[in-house]
Order: sequence, then structure tokens, then C-alpha cells
Amino acid sequence: MSAWHDPDCTVVDAFLEKSQFRPGSRPTYRWFLRSFEDVARRHPAVDRQMLDVWLKEMEKRWRMPTLLNQVCIVDRFLEHLVEIGLIAENPVAVLRRQYNAKQNKPIWRALASPNPDEALAALRRPAPYGSVLGDFMREHVALMRSRGYQYETQAHWLLRFDRFLQANPELAGASLETMLARWATAKPTRNHAAECQKLGRILTKARYRLDPRIPPKRFNARPEREVAREHRRPHIFSPADVRRLLDVARSYPSPDAPLRPMVLYTMVVLAYCAGLRRSELAGLDLGDVDLQSDTITIRETKFYKTRILPLTGSVMAELRAYIDARRRAGAPQDPRSGLFWHEHFNDRYTPVTVSTMITNVMRRAGFKPPTGRAGPRVHDLRHSMVVNRILQWYRSGVNPQDKLRFLSTYMGHRDINSTLVYITVTQDLLHEASERFRTVGVRCLTMEARP
Repeated sequence: MSAWHDPDCTVVDAFLEKSQFRPGSRPTYRWFLRSFEDVARRHPAVDRQMLDVWLKEMEKRWRMPTLLNQVCIVDRFLEHLVEIGLIAENPVAVLRRQYNAKQNKPIWRALASPNPDEALAALRRPAPYGSVLGDFMREHVALMRSRGYQYETQAHWLLRFDRFLQANPELAGASLETMLARWATAKPTRNHAAECQKLGRILTKARYRLDPRIPPKRFNARPEREVAREHRRPHIFSPADVRRLLDVARSYPSPDAPLRPMVLYTMVVLAYCAGLRRSELAGLDLGDVDLQSDTITIRETKFYKTRILPLTGSVMAELRAYIDARRRAGAPQDPRSGLFWHEHFNDRYTPVTVSTMITNVMRRAGFKPPTGRAGPRVHDLRHSMVVNRILQWYRSGVNPQDKLRFLSTYMGHRDINSTLVYITVTQDLLHEASERFRTVGVRCLTMEARP
């Protein structure tokens, strides 16, 4: 007997209506989900066995790459079934928890493979903080976050070290120094060596907090200095470069998502003119834009800061044009909905998607090669905003030193030292600084030289 209680066959249509997919996509999605529903009706439960049967039937009609691209619709449908109580739990989510997988797509790929059990077993990841030092590291991360630190990068380092310890159980009785030494030999790269030094400082300080009799160990700073020397220099976009990016964004080819060129254009405008990070672009809500006071509110971003940024009239004009186009495209008008709205999934863009789309604009504009990581990054627009702002101050006769604290607040930095990192010395900046010294500093030196 089937556990699928939908005698009127309305669940699929209700899901498609709720999701607000584009009309052109609905027939394909409806057929796809109806095939899933037909298999579910023939099984006592929506479980892994039912998913295996459905995938085998679909393999006869669809090529595997195309099928795996469409299963995201089934993922959302399964979550909808859980919400309305038609099924107790999502079988894909159960497999994710069982094998400690981060995403659903690898689970689907494993289920569609010739040997699903082996493919799923290969996905299994060690449980977070499951090593002999797991509780110690988990408590340290919780302590630092309770003190107001985000502690994301450090937590990733600790989790990698934890997985290494789980893969090497013979180190369970060794000292912390021995564990770190073995971890340092796991990879020969300079980045790994620098990470090991940072991790060692974190763990020895955490140990000192618990046992003050063991002082923190001094570590060699050379690996970190070598990595810092290899750090990629930011690319500073000139105003002409930014205009080139905006032209490419406005003409970005997107026949299936007509709003996307306006989305990209407005993202580049805010990334450069307001110096927003990619996560801040993705996190903007419609209600964060105040068209009366010409400001935007950036909420709870890095360092847990919320700030209100005034914008120029030209930037606000572009925002008004985008919001109007967004409304005409049928986007939700709830103030809590994402400002940058994705037509396909009726949701906001993620930070990774924001980065990918702006990077594609840079490639089309000729600033990056067609593939690879070489060339400017999205974050370089934020660097460019700082450098070009200081150039404008110099050219206007304003002393940048008097304005840096305001710029630091505008950028959302914790202190002025964080802002100084963004001041990349360019030839134009050197020239303007030399001119200011010639007109102001030389006169001071001449006065001191007089008897």
C-alpha cells in the first residue's frame, strides 16, 4: 500500500504555483514531478528504494547529465512534501546526514551510479570534531564566537586538522606538538605550512587558557611571510574600466532571465560606488533601500556591524530604475525579500552566485582570461573604490588623512588599520601624493631651514 495520500493529484500543481516558476518552465517541471509522483504511488514509502527505481526509469528517457541538472527541482519538491506533512522526512536529507555530505547533488550522483552503495560510502566524511581533540576544539570555537568573533576561517582550519587526526588514529596518545608536526608534513605547499603555524598558535593559546602551566609556544613566522609575499596584488579599476564593466553588464546575454542584465549592472554599481562585499550584495533586502533618504542599510555583516550608507544621486537613480524593472518582472514586493531576485527559483542570489556572475562580466570585458583564477577578483572593486576615492580627495585639495576615519566607517571596517590594507599604491596615487608634498611639505621644510 502506498503512503502517498494525494487522491486529487493537486500536490504538484500546488508546489509549482507556490514556487512561482516562469510559465515557460512549468510544463517541463510538471512532467518531471509527475513521473516522480507516479513512482511514489507504487511504493509504500518515499525512501531510498523508491528514489533508486525512479532514477532507473528516468535514465531510459534522459541523459544522465541533464537528469542530474533537474534533480534540484525534486529536492525542493521533497522539502515541500515535508512542510505539508505528506512525508515524514526528506530521504535525500537523511542520506546527507548519514554520510555527512555537504550538498544534495553528490548524493543524487551516487544514487545514479552503477554501484550506489560504494559511491555513497566514498562520500562519507568524518563527523565534525570527532577526533581525540574534538571536544577541546569545539569548545574553543564556541568560546571565541561567544566573545563576538565570527571565527569562520579558524574553524575551517580546526576542522581540517580534526579530519587529519581521525584519519590517523595512531596519534591519539601523542602530544599536541607531535600532532602538529605530523600535520605540517601532510602537504608540501607554503600555504599549508603557514596554516600549520597559525593553527599551532590557536591551539597552544587555547591549551594555555585551560592549563596556565604550559606557556604558548613560539612559532616560526617565516612561512607566513613567504605566503604574504606571494599574495596577489589587487587590480585597481580606473573609472574608464568601471564604465567598460557597466556596459558589458547592461548588454549581458540572458534570454531566459530578462532581468539579469539589470541585476548585474546594479551589482557592479554598488560593488564599486558603495564598496560592498559580495555577501553584502547577496544579503540586501528590498526594504534596505530607502528611496526617501537616498541610503541603503547593510545589516549584520563582517564584524557583526550594521551601517547606513548615503549614496549619490546618480547611484540612487540606477537603484530606482532597477527596483522598477524588478517590480515589472514580477518579483515579490515584501520588504524582506532579496533585492537581487532570481527569476528562475524566485529567491535571492547567493554570495557564490554573485561572485560567479560578476566574474563572468569581467571575463567578457577582457579583464580576466576565459578560464582560471588569474586576473581581477570581485573584491578588487572594493579596493578600487578606496584608491579612486583617495585620488579624488587629492585632486580636490582635501587631505586624505583627515577623511580616513570616515572612509573606514563607510567600508564597515573595525578600525582604520583595516582600511589601510586597501590603499594600493598606484602611479596616479604616487603622483598626487608627491604633488601634495611639493605644495605643502616643501614649504614647511623651508620654514624650518631658516635661521
